[in-house]
Amino acid sequence: MARMTEAEAEAADIFFTENDIMPVRGKPGLLAQRKEQMLAVDTLSAQYFKAKAAAEHKTTMEVIGDMVRRELASV
Repeated sequence: MARMTEAEAEAADIFFTENDIMPVRGKPGLLAQRKEQMLAVDTLSAQYFKAKAAAEHKTTMEVIGDMVRRELASV
């Protein structure tokens, strides 16, 4: 891996100091959005979701979303 020169490091420092990323008021950032999607499940449920997701080539959140939609449709 190539190392930065002193001049490149100074330029990067100036750039990131002057161009900080400030969140827009009232809108959650990416990490806050991800935290809202997190949920805790027991070990058996987690293993089931992971296995089903792998078998269907989906993410665990897609599997859970599908299950919730089916449940809501049956009500």
